[in-house]
Amino acid sequence: MLWIKALHIVFIASWFAGLFYLPRIFVNLAQETELVARERLLGMARRLYRFTGITALAALGSGLWLLALTWQFWRGPGNGWLHAKIFLVLLVIGYHHACGPLLKKFELGKNTRSHVWFRWFNEVPVLLLLAIVILVVVKPF
Repeated sequence: MLWIKALHIVFIASWFAGLFYLPRIFVNLAQETELVARERLLGMARRLYRFTGITALAALGSGLWLLALTWQFWRGPGNGWLHAKIFLVLLVIGYHHACGPLLKKFELGKNTRSHVWFRWFNEVPVLLLLAIVILVVVKPF
């Protein structure tokens, strides 16, 4: 089980690294006017979105595996933190999926959002990760 937990942490770190950097590329794309630089950024964003998708599946798969292995421990009282964590993970999945249509708009040249909007959008996974880590470590309820 410790091997699965270790892999889960690595996959989470990789997933969130992508979620931290992809919107940063969007910030640069929203500001970029030079065609060559724009195409380079789009290529980076495409590859990162694919990589982030793979690591998301690995993180979710290993998380479900851990949950299945320890299910009997999570059914009792005092495990509300796990339900809150699962809810936040669903929000992270939604955020990840929201990045896909944003990337598509950049590819089609139809982005209407400013670099400032993307700077704020970039902060969402930081807040979600902070809340998830606090729930897992502190287990407040």
